[in-house]
Amino acid sequence: MSDASNRRLLLAVDTANERCSVAVADLTDGTILASANPSIGKGHAERLMDLVAEVLAEADAGYGDVAKLAIGIGPGSFTGIRVAVAVARGWELALDIPSVGVDTLEAQAEPHARDGAVLAVHDARRSEVYVALHAVGGARLAGPEAMAVDDLPAFCARQGVEPADLRLVGSGSALAAERLPGARLVPDAGETSAPIASIVRLALARAPGAPPLPLYLRGADAKVQVPLGLRAASHRSEPGAGLDIAG
Repeated sequence: MSDASNRRLLLAVDTANERCSVAVADLTDGTILASANPSIGKGHAERLMDLVAEVLAEADAGYGDVAKLAIGIGPGSFTGIRVAVAVARGWELALDIPSVGVDTLEAQAEPHARDGAVLAVHDARRSEVYVALHAVGGARLAGPEAMAVDDLPAFCARQGVEPADLRLVGSGSALAAERLPGARLVPDAGETSAPIASIVRLALARAPGAPPLPLYLRGADAKVQVPLGLRAASHRSEPGAGLDIAG
């Protein structure tokens, strides 16, 4: 662990989809010091706290070095989103530090928006998608919202955007491409999770406000249980002994 008293780091976490993603970055220059993003599908509550400890150790840092949090708020898995938001709230209280939320669709569009308009599309299943449209440079033009996948052409028409001008990204990008002839899939377009580096970059430029809230675009498909793994993990973690971060 670093002994530098003036070290100020950003801790970024995203568990909204298949990957359990964590990164530590320098708040001064944005350099990512360490990161991990294993694809685990489920079980984020049980894995997250240990992964955070591993990434902090790789960065030669501790919780005392963290001055700001960045949290992926979805859309995505109802339970996965809740895991990250609950953990962030616990850290805010335990460490007395601010946090910012970054939505999945914005973070997925971010690396590609410099080259043109981007439609980020998440497969919400049941023939539905979550979508957000971003202009060149990343400014959001529309969304995020849930809709039937067959409504994508009408959505683009309402925004005055031609499919040929669009780049597609997200787990629903292949579904979108079938409905939007001429739209282009970006490399690795079908990746479910947002790049943790994009969450870091967006969070660095964002001033903290109210604590982040989950971005749910429709109700849960099943009843969500309190992730008990968070309670156990919090008692093993460095600042949260005695803090119930899952309540």
